Amino acid sequence: GIASVVAGHPLDTVKTRLQAGQGYGNTFKCVLTVYRNESVAGFFKGMSFPLASIGIYSSVVFGVYSNTLRLLSQLRHRDPAAAPSLADMTVASLVAGVLSVGIGTPVELVKIRLQMQTQPYTKESVKLKSTAPGSPVYRGPIHCFRTILQKEGIAGVYRGNVAMLLRDVPGYYAYFIPYTMFCDWITPDGSISPNPFSIWVAGGVAGAVSWAVCTPMDVVKSRLQADGVYLNQYKGTLDCMLQSYQNEGVKVFFRGLMVNTVRGFPSSAAMFLGYELSLKAMKRCQTETNP
Repeated sequence: GIASVVAGHPLDTVKTRLQAGQGYGNTFKCVLTVYRNESVAGFFKGMSFPLASIGIYSSVVFGVYSNTLRLLSQLRHRDPAAAPSLADMTVASLVAGVLSVGIGTPVELVKIRLQMQTQPYTKESVKLKSTAPGSPVYRGPIHCFRTILQKEGIAGVYRGNVAMLLRDVPGYYAYFIPYTMFCDWITPDGSISPNPFSIWVAGGVAGAVSWAVCTPMDVVKSRLQADGVYLNQYKGTLDCMLQSYQNEGVKVFFRGLMVNTVRGFPSSAAMFLGYELSLKAMKRCQTETNP
């Protein structure tokens, strides 16, 4: 999880600015604008909270997915180690997508609020109560979370959860299934398990496919969660979709598509490689400890 955040966060910031911000134009212009106004540090805004919580989040997603597969294999084939069918992988992906929202929504909310806060905070230059666009509102992730909780309650902490659900359920379907299929395809016949390169490539392809599929709802989620830094524009998921479509047309739902797809490769490649190698290392330790 940590490998995934470090590999993908700079492009995630660019993606969020393109989807929820104004005046950034295309991807290249957005990168230049962030760099000129905020230097390299601007690309890493909001990274600390996902970095601290990604271990729990990834454990839930991968743990729920793999254990659901084992349960289904046990029920259907009387063998938890049996090769899962496409139907099994579909159900496991959907369950993982639904349960991930409970942990993922607050993390994404804080990350996006900090990413959309376009100026660094200093006590000397700005008062905390200032809500003018461009003025900092939050000192950091903990202050951001506490402020949202105080002002908006639990509902505010889970702002955008419906959009995230609509993003993650099909997103994880297009994440785990392409990974499994592509991994099997590029693994040489006779190999017991895929080699690190096969895992890296399959994970990268799965990430690119998944983010391409869920970009439209990712735009809606980003806008809903960014809404509230300075003012409240949207009443909910449907209202956000309607306003976005009326103001900018269908093309608005594909904002950040290229960045999402490009970012999805290294981010997911790092995620799957870290997961598989960690799992192998732990199994090896168990074998050596309990031969």
